[in-house]
Parts: sequence; structure tokens; C-alpha cells
Amino acid sequence: MKADSRFKRFLFSLRSYTAFFLLMSFVITCCMLLFLNMLAGSMEITYTERGVRLAAVSTFINVIFLSLLCTVIDGVRRKFMVERPVRRIVRGAEKLMQGDFSARIEPYHGIDERAGFDTIIDYFNRMAEELSGVETLRTDFIANVSHELKTPLSVIQNYGSLLQSPELTDEQRTEYARIITGQSRRLADLITNILKLNRLENQQIYPAAKRYDLGEQLAECLLSFESTWEKKNIDIKTDLEEEVFVESDAELLALVWNNLFSNALKFTESGGTVSVALKTEGAFATVEVTDTGCGISKETGRHIFEKFYQGDTSHAAQGNGLGLALVKRVADIVGGDISVESEVGKGSTFTVRIRRAADGAIQKNP
Repeated sequence: MKADSRFKRFLFSLRSYTAFFLLMSFVITCCMLLFLNMLAGSMEITYTERGVRLAAVSTFINVIFLSLLCTVIDGVRRKFMVERPVRRIVRGAEKLMQGDFSARIEPYHGIDERAGFDTIIDYFNRMAEELSGVETLRTDFIANVSHELKTPLSVIQNYGSLLQSPELTDEQRTEYARIITGQSRRLADLITNILKLNRLENQQIYPAAKRYDLGEQLAECLLSFESTWEKKNIDIKTDLEEEVFVESDAELLALVWNNLFSNALKFTESGGTVSVALKTEGAFATVEVTDTGCGISKETGRHIFEKFYQGDTSHAAQGNGLGLALVKRVADIVGGDISVESEVGKGSTFTVRIRRAADGAIQKNP
């Protein structure tokens, strides 16, 4: 293998030298003919055959020597200024191709700063760093998905086995069937959220912006949870400013409100309070969803919008850690932002800011 590589390099060098030699011969011959013709014309010199032959042989030898010298000098220059940094980049690329995302290339400070190898190396290192982060996220995502899928499947399998027992009472069968149905629903929700998040992150969902009343949409989304808050005896407070219009994708924003309302009701104990406020702040519409639930710590608040992160493990069975990741991604897509303020034991407030629509025709939200 190495012998073939050396032979190929030899053929390449020979081909390069031959091409350079022919070029040098052509250029020098043209220059010499022009010089001699002008000299002969101005000084009326007559050339003998022997003199021309000697001059031709001498010139040919000089051309060979100069061509060889220039080729050697160019070869040395290429070896140190081109081949060395290229080999360094190739070795780094090979490590990256083999899955070593920690591969980095040392900067090459050559004589010719215009060669641009340091720029290429800098971009390569930044690319490797991004790929390393993506690989870490992918590995964590797969591990989390596997865990989240395994949990409800194990529950379904266990209770499915228990249902086969002939000694069960009707109440037990009903309870086991209810648990299996709940875990199946959780599994379906998980898969649905994974697909939605994947489509959002790969920009396969494109916002279909239209102008509508944000207050009306918030009220409609909140009313869809009426049975939940009545069952838990939760007090609902609303302070919605009227005629606040946004120009955005209503379906995507509905994902945001539904997830925020669902979380607020889930983490608020019976007899607690959930508040929803809508107000305008300059060019922005601000929505605040506040609950009197368990609250979250500052450390949890820094990671709460990450996929599969669940700060309160006591409620882990009620969710899959993807809801707020969806909310954050939607907010980014529609050009808004979301933040959270919380204190353990006192509840949380999620704030979403969206740019208001410009004045124009009003289009009611269906």
C-alpha cells in the first residue's frame, strides 16, 4: 500500500516537473529568439551554424537546470506550507469520521498567512464542537426515549399478566384495565410529542401566520381544561386585556397555551389557584401563567426547557418531560420568548412575550 502511494507521488512529481520544464522551455525559447532577432537587426550580426548549435545546447542545459531547481524549491515549499497542514486536517477529519468527536486540530501558523489554513482549521474545530454537542444530545435523547418507553410498557405488561388470573374480582379487573388504558395513553402522548418535536426541530412545520385575537384563543384553550380544574377544586383567575391581536400561527401557539395550562393544573394541589394574565407592553403582548403549586428550584429553572427534564420527580408519571421543550421550540419559531420565575413551595410564573400584530383587518380565531 505504501509502495503504491510512493509510486503515485513519484509519477505526480515527474508529471509536474515535465509540465514545468516544457513551460520554461517555451518561455525561454521565445524570449531568446526575440532577443537575438532584435540584437541581430540592430547590430547586423551574422550567426554561424556552429555558434547557434553551441548556444542551443547551452541554453537547453540551463533550462533543464533551472526547471529542476524551481521544481525542487516548489516541492519543498509545498511540503512545508501545503502538505503538512493538509495532512493535519485530513487526520482530524479521519478521527471525526470514525466517531471521535473530541478531535481537534492545532492551529497552523505558516509563513504565508494568506493561505487560509488557520481559517479552515478554526471552522473545522467549531464544526467538531457542534457535532460533539449534537452527538451528546442524540445519545441522551435515545437513552431518555428508551427509558420513557420502557416504563409504561413494563406497567402494561405486568397488569396484562395480572388480568389473566381467574381469581380477580370485577373491581380489580376494572382497576387494572384503567391502569393499562392510562399507560397506553401516556405512551401515545409520548410518541406524539416526540414526532411533533422532531418536526419542529427539523423545520418541517412552517408557521402559517394570520391575525387573530390572542385573548379569545387563551380563553378557549383554558376552557378545554374546565373538567380538570373542577375535579381538583382549583380557583381560576383571569385578567385578559381586550383586543390584543397577534399575527402568528394559531395552531402552534395553541400548543404553548395547552402545555402551560396543563402543567399549571398538574402541579397545583387541590384548592389552589391558577391565574392567566394578558397585557400589552409596547410592541409586545405578554402572557403570564401563574400557579400556586410546588414551585421549582433555580437549578431546575435553568434546565426546565430541555427535553425529558423533569424537576419534580413525584409528578413524573403524569408527563414525559417534552411539553416545555415543545413550548420553547414553538416560541423560537414564532419569534417570541419564554421565561420562568419560581420559588419552591410558592408556585411558578411562566411568561411568554410575542410581538403584536400591526394595524389592519381583524380576522377572528375560529
